[in-house]
Amino acid sequence: MKIAYLGLGSNLGDRKKFLQEALQKLEGNGLRLLKVSSLYETEPMGFVGQGWFLNLCAQVETTLFPKQLLQRTQRVEREMGRRRTMKNGPRNIDIDILLFGNAVVETTELRIPHPRYRERRFVLAPLAELQPNLRDPETGETILQLLGNVPEQKVRLAGPLA
Repeated sequence: MKIAYLGLGSNLGDRKKFLQEALQKLEGNGLRLLKVSSLYETEPMGFVGQGWFLNLCAQVETTLFPKQLLQRTQRVEREMGRRRTMKNGPRNIDIDILLFGNAVVETTELRIPHPRYRERRFVLAPLAELQPNLRDPETGETILQLLGNVPEQKVRLAGPLA
């Protein structure tokens, strides 16, 4: 069993409901939710002409290999109606693999740690809530240290998921 961390976000429709549904669909067949962070409401990055996101991080235990986990996350996104029509555009659900144990994976379809998680307060804030002393496998820095290095971004605690 490996411990992995996922980042989930939604900025269309009933954002909270989409996040809850995605977590339910992810669980089972080699993947078990261990902990889920609070919700964080965040200003969009990149394409700013869209609604604010609700984001959270989840700690999972899995027997899946990284590529299998990617296939699972992409399947859940497809089942929930995610369409990739615009880079950084609006979406009802987005699921990213942030960390997978101490693994460093670099293929054409998957990079772990997630290539941009270190510069995203909307990922690091909920991740620090779950595991502030978790170390980045490439830099050795803790999540709390990484969070302290991120430029200010508009992120506010939005309460529990439940």
